[in-house]
Amino acid sequence: MRVTNSPASRKRRMRMIKAAKGFRLRRSKLYRYAADAVDHGRQYAYRDRKTKKRNYRTLWQARINAAARAGGITYSRFMEGLKAAECSLDRKIIADLAATDSAAFTALIELAQGALKTKASKAPAPAPATAKK
Repeated sequence: MRVTNSPASRKRRMRMIKAAKGFRLRRSKLYRYAADAVDHGRQYAYRDRKTKKRNYRTLWQARINAAARAGGITYSRFMEGLKAAECSLDRKIIADLAATDSAAFTALIELAQGALKTKASKAPAPAPATAKK
């Protein structure tokens, strides 16, 4: 007599069918198609958890850039000034301030511009260029 381990097999298959709940047509009813659909869905979920982080960082940069330009400074100079001022706020918080609290963001712009001025005054004078033949 052949032993099929039927209860464990059925449990494994039903777990896959339940994971495919909400899928359309045979992808939610038949094991073979449900297994493929769930596997693909899990691959997309794994990939897109990484992609989501990139997308949010891009969104934060766009928001900061828009608010910074409205304040008269570019994104790269603004971030350079914050780094020079040793401001430890990350882009997520800065973007939130840009969207919700314009007074605080204006203070950050002034902080960055002040740090850029002191940075420029501390920089050594460039060496004179020598003519090459």
